[in-house]
Amino acid sequence: MPRFARTRKRETDTWPDETQLVGLVFDLEATSTTSLYSQYTIGLHAWFLDQVRQYNPELSAYLHDGESEKPFNISALAGQFVPSGKQLQLQANQNLTWHVNALSQPVAAFLSQWITKLPPILNLKDAPLQIKKVSIAHTPTTYAQLLQPLPDKYRDVNLSFISPTSFRRKGHHFPLPVPVNLFHSYLRRWNDFSGMTVEQDAFLAWIDENVIIHQHRLESVKVAAGKRGSVTGFIGAMSCGLDKQALTNIEFSKLFYALIRLACYCGTGHKTTFGLGQTCLNQVVPEQNISSQVLTNLLAERIEELTRLFKAQRQRTGGERAEKTASTWATILARREMGESLQAIATDIEMPYDTVKTYVKLARRAWKQDENSGL
Repeated sequence: MPRFARTRKRETDTWPDETQLVGLVFDLEATSTTSLYSQYTIGLHAWFLDQVRQYNPELSAYLHDGESEKPFNISALAGQFVPSGKQLQLQANQNLTWHVNALSQPVAAFLSQWITKLPPILNLKDAPLQIKKVSIAHTPTTYAQLLQPLPDKYRDVNLSFISPTSFRRKGHHFPLPVPVNLFHSYLRRWNDFSGMTVEQDAFLAWIDENVIIHQHRLESVKVAAGKRGSVTGFIGAMSCGLDKQALTNIEFSKLFYALIRLACYCGTGHKTTFGLGQTCLNQVVPEQNISSQVLTNLLAERIEELTRLFKAQRQRTGGERAEKTASTWATILARREMGESLQAIATDIEMPYDTVKTYVKLARRAWKQDENSGL
């Protein structure tokens, strides 16, 4: 059993053993003035899994390697960052917040034990963050408890997408909150973790027929997310509801409202374990950290530009392998251009250092070849 520092930071009691869903918010403080690389959410993801590993290696392996939906998600850091060259700068004593959500009983049980023995520091590479406090952000509950009786009156619902949100569709990013995509995203988690499986095709056909979007305020953004490549997503808010005749299907109507309640726990779309798709249930205009967003967009755009170039050069080989190689080369070269070390990149994308070193050389050679051909 690992040794953890005793803490007085917890401002919440633990929850019942049967809890399946809970959301926590951490209040953090930078211990020194330091730089933070633009894809730091990879480091947050790795730190959290390492905390799980120290407590429960079997659960950590499942979270890391499991083929199903991931029963947790995390947010990016919320706070004001100062641009410093091609990186972000944290000021000493700067306050930040960070969210962690559990979507299954084993993860909720881990969080319940973990918050009683939190380490004093969240080690984010060269940016150690002191854990000042942890509080409940989303009430501990179960999937069954989300299935509340239908409201007496027809009721619209609001969703706000706090961090960039995107779906996968036909092998590409799909940056629009079309109801079928939204509820497919939520239903996947429901079917994996609730123990109350719903027939997907019938429910989504009902969603397509009966959900009406009343208002939306959306903005598209491009971000570097996960370990490779970039994502085109959206942020903003929307209001939607059910056609009145939909309420004649009691079972699906109850599930509709249950999945809306689930959204703030599970997030929306893909790459939620790397900070994307954070969602809340009221109309909120996301607070954008402009300096942070600019740097993240620059990285994402450079990754996309290089990916297109490398894919075009490998057209004759084609196929999924060529596309993956192009994305990997682009990610490594773009992050190296942003000032990150090859060792840091290798650690983040879980690739041997020598391989990353070789790939960046090949990528630079390919890029220069394209530049020279345009002269």
